Amino acid sequence: MNLRHFRIFLTVCEAGTMTRAAEIVYMTQPSVSQVIAELETEYGVRLFERLNHRLRLTAAGEHLRSYANHIVNLSEQVKNELADLAAQGSIRIGASLTIGAHLLPGIIKVYREELPEVEIFSQVDNTSVIEKLILDDRLDLGLVEGPVYSPHIREEMLCEDELIIICGPNHPFWEEGVVEISRLAGESFIIREPGSGTRDIFERVMSNAGTNWKITGIYNNTEAIKQAVRGNLGLAVVPKISIKEEVERGLIRAIEVRGLNLTRNFNLVYHRQKFFTIAMQKFIQVCKTNAPALV
Repeated sequence: MNLRHFRIFLTVCEAGTMTRAAEIVYMTQPSVSQVIAELETEYGVRLFERLNHRLRLTAAGEHLRSYANHIVNLSEQVKNELADLAAQGSIRIGASLTIGAHLLPGIIKVYREELPEVEIFSQVDNTSVIEKLILDDRLDLGLVEGPVYSPHIREEMLCEDELIIICGPNHPFWEEGVVEISRLAGESFIIREPGSGTRDIFERVMSNAGTNWKITGIYNNTEAIKQAVRGNLGLAVVPKISIKEEVERGLIRAIEVRGLNLTRNFNLVYHRQKFFTIAMQKFIQVCKTNAPALV
């Protein structure tokens, strides 16, 4: 016997006829009759008497009805409690530096408002580190702007982001505002460390454009790069969302470069074999809903 037998039996008790019960559970009347016959065979008793075209529970049927209600309700209780446990627990989130600074705090804030009981661990590092941690099952989900290379990781686009060339007040580009891509040839750039998504995209685009440039510094965070540009140590490429305040205050300038497209995607990444708990599914939903508004 299984829960299906008990649920159909209880439906027959409520409906009063096999035909009506069959309609309720979307089965044929002979199939419902077969279930009742299997129960009567299993327990060696008659469960119903037929009186005036309606079914009446026997004493044995009344006892089974009590037990069946208890069994079905207990099954639902177990299901609900396990679902509650799945919605609690913890999740481990990784983010690359740009997303970690500008998107992740807002996403976590929304998530905690909806599921405050879930414990969240977050780690911010460059894209290649987040990729490795996911492969090692030390993170459940990642939010990255750079490319990942492992065939074991799946990517889902969350939103688009734009990278911008910036300069300091004493650079010749400051007064121009708009330059041709050829003007970048030979320029000195302060760039991110190897493994950075920002660096990977910039190097690829510049290589495709056939434009040679120089590295004058390698920094592992955007804030340090912006300070170096303000000090006129060189040009840099940074996420547009990271320079709003400095541009408004006139500390650095965003340069439009004709022929240079530095649009990229912010992606959700996870292992292809990852089992998603309810807590993880909810986090993915919050990311997809809120990320575009935070860029």
